[in-house]
Amino acid sequence: ETGQSVPDHPMTTLAKLLARKQQLLERLQEDPGQHERDEIERQLEEIDTALNFLDEAGPGKSSDER
Repeated sequence: ETGQSVPDHPMTTLAKLLARKQQLLERLQEDPGQHERDEIERQLEEIDTALNFLDEAGPGKSSDER
């Protein structure tokens, strides 16, 4: 795998966040050191916060109103 391929079309913020989250979760599966694990978990928290913000700010079509 050579570097990161940049898509021709701009990804949405949501797609970027989800892709980043997936990368971080996969990294956690590889049993990183404690320091790196802390850093990954911190970034995951930031991503979750951003996802929640987008979900509330968005049109709300992704999740049904309960």
